[in-house]
Amino acid sequence: MAFNHSGEIVANAYKKHEQIYPEPGWVEHDPEEIWENTTEVVNQGLDEAGLDASQLEALGITNQRETTVVWDAETGKPVYNALVWQDRRTTDRVEELEAENKVGWIRGKTGLEADAYFSATKTEWILDNADPIKLQRIRPEDVRDRAEDGELLMGTIDSWLIYNLTGNHITDVSNASRTMLYNIHDLDWDEELLEEFGVPESMLPEVRPSSDEDYYGTTDADGFLGAEVPVAGALGDQQAAMFGQTCFDEGDAKNTYGTGSFYLMNTGEEAVESEHGLLTTISFQQSGEPVQYALEGAIFITGAAIEWLEDVSLIDDAAETAELARSVDSTDGVYMVPAFTGLGAPHWDGRARGTIVGMTRGTEREHLVRATLESIAYQTRDVAEAMEADSGVETTSLRVDGGAVKNNFLCQLQSDIIQTEIVRPEVDETTALGSAYAAGLAVGYWDDLDSLRDNWQVDSDFQPEMDDADADSMYSRWDDAVERSLDWAVDEESE
Repeated sequence: MAFNHSGEIVANAYKKHEQIYPEPGWVEHDPEEIWENTTEVVNQGLDEAGLDASQLEALGITNQRETTVVWDAETGKPVYNALVWQDRRTTDRVEELEAENKVGWIRGKTGLEADAYFSATKTEWILDNADPIKLQRIRPEDVRDRAEDGELLMGTIDSWLIYNLTGNHITDVSNASRTMLYNIHDLDWDEELLEEFGVPESMLPEVRPSSDEDYYGTTDADGFLGAEVPVAGALGDQQAAMFGQTCFDEGDAKNTYGTGSFYLMNTGEEAVESEHGLLTTISFQQSGEPVQYALEGAIFITGAAIEWLEDVSLIDDAAETAELARSVDSTDGVYMVPAFTGLGAPHWDGRARGTIVGMTRGTEREHLVRATLESIAYQTRDVAEAMEADSGVETTSLRVDGGAVKNNFLCQLQSDIIQTEIVRPEVDETTALGSAYAAGLAVGYWDDLDSLRDNWQVDSDFQPEMDDADADSMYSRWDDAVERSLDWAVDEESE
């Protein structure tokens, strides 16, 4: 996506890439396919808009954060597929950490729950399990040996793209803070955590500001763009959405409805420690400025639950969910808990599984569709209540973005369930916009944060219409449904 000075989209192209599911609970991507698709859509978007790469002031990157790649420093070839943030294969390793009482120790350094979600156990798994036959190597310990010898690099997808764009091995503070290897207080890779997970420091990228006046590097004039363009900004997707929503001040909050949902509140220069199952994370950093922190509620499955309705042929298209949900007055007592990859904040149960409860012979697909939309609103209320308890700040307005917020029924339902104003901006592609802002600030395309605030425009706002007692009653039964989903996968995974 390319944006002009007003924050308007002037070029846009996208392409889906393959989701790889080798075993239940495993999710992988092909890093080389991601790079190839990236070059393809950048060229396609520029061509369709009649733009030349030489007109670009800067490039910014945003990415699904915890997804982890390990690649050969010399050849640039991945040693294994990327392990995606949703991948649960290291759940047993996380339970070892829990048994060793290391959860609080990890949280104190990183602000994160010990969970398979983050990059640390993914990197450890790749080093221990990458198939040496596929790598045309001969010794089982070969991958780890090569990592120890400084021959391999690791990073999240931002690092992988920066490496391919510039040849430099760099990440930004927001992505580093999601690896479970980075100390968010010392602002450095943590030696004790590197030792715990067996990750050599030589593998790790240099950590730089999210908006970097010194640039991460420039593209090669002989490369796919045919021009030298500064790569000057990077933000993990949820921090990018927060930046695009101009949540620059303490107490500002946004929720992004994508594959999962991610509710972030700016806590300024203070890393607020959560006592209610939220994550403490780095929000962003400008060159020469202090790091800004946020509280985050990470909900693993929201938009993906609507995709599941398509997968099982309950709907033909996500757009019809609003009409189907409206066609019934309620779910008729049906609750759907979309814990397909476990539950994130505030429950943090990697062995929870998707659950539908309350069905009768009279349950129809309309009830299931409505229950799925309601599950998105309930999960958001889980996080909103934890956010208020941790921060002491009552949320009176929540800025929303992501694909699902095009659904007016969902936006109104969300307002009703959390009894808060919901505000949808005109540009709902705030993840891409935020990374563009970060890059543009670095090169002086925009002067300061105030100039970005001026770009933000409201498309619609939704006020609560439901009686708060009714909302509370519906929500109370949600807790009962969640309880039935917890710890479900123990037997199937321990056999």
